[in-house]
Amino acid sequence: MRIGYTLMTEQSAPTDLVRYAVAAEQAGFDFEVCSDHYSPWLAEQGHAPNAWVTLGAVAQATERVELMTYVTCPTIRYHPAVVAQQAATLQLLSEGRFTLGLGSGENLNEHVVGEGWPSVAVRHDMLAEAVHLVRELHTGDLVTWEGEYFRVDSARIWDVPDGGVPIGVAVSGHESVSALAPLADHLIQVMPDADVVQDWAEHHEGPSRVIGQVPICWDPDEEAAVRRAHEQFRWFGGGWAVNADLPTPAGFAAATQFVRPEDVAASIACGPDLDRIAESARPFLDAGFTDLAFVQIGDEGQERFLAEAAEPLLERARAL
Repeated sequence: MRIGYTLMTEQSAPTDLVRYAVAAEQAGFDFEVCSDHYSPWLAEQGHAPNAWVTLGAVAQATERVELMTYVTCPTIRYHPAVVAQQAATLQLLSEGRFTLGLGSGENLNEHVVGEGWPSVAVRHDMLAEAVHLVRELHTGDLVTWEGEYFRVDSARIWDVPDGGVPIGVAVSGHESVSALAPLADHLIQVMPDADVVQDWAEHHEGPSRVIGQVPICWDPDEEAAVRRAHEQFRWFGGGWAVNADLPTPAGFAAATQFVRPEDVAASIACGPDLDRIAESARPFLDAGFTDLAFVQIGDEGQERFLAEAAEPLLERARAL
């Protein structure tokens, strides 16, 4: 299984994220994924720089590591025609190292443009149409599109990489798998669900990556690690159904006010024990994932994690 590093825009400033990206490449991570948020989950995280501008800088600052959005919603805050252009440009800047990760989004980030928040079924239909449209635009041809949700009038992307851009999609169950597997190249799934992986294989032609993500909180002081994870990541246990619908950091704070530090520590590996942290990857490996990105929680201590813990963690995770 390939091991990646997460550029968590919700918790770090853009200049710091670029520095972390370079350090992660030097530490030996195989790929880097970048979240695409307009707001942090909780006010304590304190950041939300633009993912695409940040990734453009990262593409120029790094040389080897693969890059990916994890994930961009191409339906409300961004029009799919804009996402298609951004992805094509980033693929050129990174010299072929970019994968476009797409998903149906969260209310937290999409409501800001005042277009409302559709039902789950509508969001999945919008995502499927958006993927179709991105594919069409990545041909470099002149495209006019009259769909159920999107309209494009005589659009052409003038700088298109050969072969377009690989697309990964985040799915949540059988209906989204059956609709999206035929359209995308790779599967994105945040939970180690072997049934979803198998379902994807049955609906998708040819090989594909299965890309997951898992939060960790390394720190020489276990109490400090638990405290930081609780402060900034207690929202994580809410699950997709809850996390997709809450509109503001204040809403997430209210929803998680009774989550205790010990509750977070029971679900997220915290502290100095790299063997235990590496074991966080095992459920994904057992479920058939090919790629897994670690999320080191909190901006505080990120440089120390990359300098002291990243390389030995990679050795342990790859030895599973």
